[in-house]
Amino acid sequence: MNRLDPILARRREAVAAARALRPLEALQDAAAAARSVRDFRAALAAPGLSIVAELKRRSPSAGALRPAADAAATARSYYAAGARALSVLTEPEHFGGALEDLAVARAAAPVPVLRKDFVVDPYQIAESRAAGADAILLIVAGLGERTAEFVAAAAAAGLHALVEVHDEAELRVALDAGAEIVGINNRNLADLGVDLGVFERLAPLVPRGVLTVAESGVATRADAIRMRRAGADALLVGTALMTAADPALKLREFLA
Repeated sequence: MNRLDPILARRREAVAAARALRPLEALQDAAAAARSVRDFRAALAAPGLSIVAELKRRSPSAGALRPAADAAATARSYYAAGARALSVLTEPEHFGGALEDLAVARAAAPVPVLRKDFVVDPYQIAESRAAGADAILLIVAGLGERTAEFVAAAAAAGLHALVEVHDEAELRVALDAGAEIVGINNRNLADLGVDLGVFERLAPLVPRGVLTVAESGVATRADAIRMRRAGADALLVGTALMTAADPALKLREFLA
């Protein structure tokens, strides 16, 4: 069993518990009444390098990052520093997140917000829309042949999907599923190892018109430049910001 499997199993249990408390039909009504969606894809496609700045209190690879981070204050500081979109971890056990963080962050900054979690059930797509998400992370390593189903469900809910891959086979699945935004994760979710060369190898295989986001391992301005030169339209940065003495200043360094 790799490091991803236990997390996916726990998320399935959490979805079952949530569904028992709030049936899908009620959730869909809330999703339909949610505010209009902010355009995540357009934010990433804007000229220059786009940063998706992440709220992440802890992680399996790094442990505690900023356990007491306030979602609203973090969102405001990221936006002021130049983030074009936000990513909010909502997985509680391994990342210290909550769905409420997403709603709070979105209310605090006028940019699109990505729900970053381990999506295993279409219920989570309606849940994300009801909470105010503008986009949702879909991990091919977790969804496999169901990726296309979830990409279609996200689009039907009005959400952009950031479809995450780590190798060429997963990239083919993402493209066949109709992904318009591909996140190339430099971290191997099976063993948590990081290699920026993953993005460099896969980015040239992404067709023109599909946006690429470099995920994981971007810790310095030199890393950001390397990913940009390799073709990244955007960077998703979490740990480097959350561990910095001044996250907003660190974000400005990436954009300098």
